[in-house]
Amino acid sequence: MHSAWTRAISPTGTHRVKIKRPTMLAATAFSATCLLASVGNAHAADTKNSTVVQPLLSEPLTGIPGKEVVVLTVEYLPGGASLPHRHDADVFVYVLEGAVIMQVDGKEPVTVGKGQTFRETPTDIHRQSANASKTEPAKFVVFMVKDSGKPATRPLEKSP
Repeated sequence: MHSAWTRAISPTGTHRVKIKRPTMLAATAFSATCLLASVGNAHAADTKNSTVVQPLLSEPLTGIPGKEVVVLTVEYLPGGASLPHRHDADVFVYVLEGAVIMQVDGKEPVTVGKGQTFRETPTDIHRQSANASKTEPAKFVVFMVKDSGKPATRPLEKSP
């Protein structure tokens, strides 16, 4: 396999990351590093959002042209949260450590603990995503099926 250095821009366009990946297909994966809004470095905490995102995999889906899978871990430091956003993807979350508060528009917030799951559809607005604790970190795995080459996350458009 070839190694390649790739650059990705966060949804806000304010951060760049440089990460070594094992395949050339990995360039698409790094839109996923922006899963939770602005992430400055995939291996370090973002001081604004207290979030650590670690891309694990990005591959095209066999037999489903134009679709790819992205897998990553997200860690919210104590009190960490993301800004409202959307994914335009099928998103599946599995909590590894701690607990997170999740909410999509039209539904009540839910607290998702270790060993529990949460799902978002391509039309959901992810209104709330936050660590339920102010003293302990929370970590979860994200499995996403999305359109190839499209960003994994989009910040919400501001109302006029």
